[in-house]
Amino acid sequence: MGRKDARIDAYIARQAEFARPILRTLRQVVHGACPEVEETLKWGHPSFTYHGILCGMAAFKQHATFGFWKGKLIVDASGRDLDAAMGQFGRLTSVDDLPAKRVLAGYVKKAMALNEAGVQPKRVVRAHPPLRVPATFAAALARNPRARATFEGFSPSCRREYVEWISEAKRDETRARRVATSIEWLAEGKKRNWKYETG
Repeated sequence: MGRKDARIDAYIARQAEFARPILRTLRQVVHGACPEVEETLKWGHPSFTYHGILCGMAAFKQHATFGFWKGKLIVDASGRDLDAAMGQFGRLTSVDDLPAKRVLAGYVKKAMALNEAGVQPKRVVRAHPPLRVPATFAAALARNPRARATFEGFSPSCRREYVEWISEAKRDETRARRVATSIEWLAEGKKRNWKYETG
C-alpha cells in the first residue's frame, strides 16, 4: 500500500492558483498507476518513490514541471526544448499542457518496471579535449624533477587545474608568476587548490 505525505499537501496548498490543479492531477495519476508509491520531499520538491526514485514535480512562479528520474528511458523527448524546464514535459501552465491521463499512467508503469528491474540510465561522461601544457610551464617542469614527478603523478583533473590556471592568465607577467608558483607548489607535493583541502 502506498503512502501519502502531509508535506506534499502543504506544498501544493501554498503554490500559485494555476499550479495547484496541475500538481493535484499529477499526484492522482501517479497514485492511480502505482498504488504502492510513496511520497517524500527531495530537493524541496514533491517526489514519488517505488523501488527508488520514480518521478517528481515542482511549481515555480510562472510554471510547473514534472519529470521521471529515468526520463530518457521513458519519454521520447525528440523535438522538445529540453532546456525549457526541468522534467520531460516542459513548462506546464495548465492541466491541458499535460499528456492524457492514460498516457501519463503508461509512463508511470514504464518507470515502475525500470525500477523493479534495477535498470540504471547510462551516465554521460563528458570528454575533455587533450591537455595542452603551455611551453613555458613544460620547460619549468623539465627543470624541476620533483615538481615534474608530482605533476605527472596527479590525476588528469588535478593536472588540468594547474594548466587552466596558467593558461587563463591574460598578461605574460601574470602567466610567468603563475608558472613559478605552480612549480613551487608542485615541488612541495601540493595540488592547485591545496589551500581549500580539509584534513
